[in-house]
Amino acid sequence: MSSERLWKRVRRIVSGSVNSVVSSLEGAVPESVMEETIRDVEGAMDEVRDELGIVVAGKHLANKRLMAMNRKYEELTGQIELAVRENRDDLAEAAISKQMDIEAQIPILEATLTDNAAQEKELESYISALKAQKREMTEVLAQYRDSVRAETVGASEDASPSASAPSDVERRVAGAQATFERVTAKAGGMEALSSDTGRSDAVKLAELEEMARRNRVQERLAALKGEGAHG
Repeated sequence: MSSERLWKRVRRIVSGSVNSVVSSLEGAVPESVMEETIRDVEGAMDEVRDELGIVVAGKHLANKRLMAMNRKYEELTGQIELAVRENRDDLAEAAISKQMDIEAQIPILEATLTDNAAQEKELESYISALKAQKREMTEVLAQYRDSVRAETVGASEDASPSASAPSDVERRVAGAQATFERVTAKAGGMEALSSDTGRSDAVKLAELEEMARRNRVQERLAALKGEGAHG
């Protein structure tokens, strides 16, 4: 389910007043109405947990890759300094080129982390709201059952409250955890970004981009040499 549809469903459930359920107590099977409402809340919680698992897994992978890139960047800095001292411009250029690749990817990963953190907070707020709604509905159901028992004086002993709800909730939580583990296991990294270009100009644009890139590498190498000479 998309985030927008999920949000609409959560909003619909949470905004639904308990009074609307209470007003249906004069129906033929009021207890079934309340139980169905609680199951709807549980179903929404299940979907939110699944979505939260995906977001947390993506956040973990992006953070892991960002840290690895930062470490690699620092490692390349030392290698560039060594190559310059040894007058190995070819090696220094290769390392600088790799650093530029990393510099291009780091902002994307940082933006991904920011987005995931915002989504995680939002989804957690959904879960909190749904839990509160479930507690409220469960209390209404318990009060209704108590009133039935008080009126029937023992006749309700043959219709004890269902004991399947706790095990059903546990099953849903386990399912959400399994989804998180499955997503973490399958996710192998971040997809590379790409842009569409007209076929007739693609080769020329690629050549121009590579030319500009080589020029930036040369400029950075010259700057590093200049710093070494003044140092």
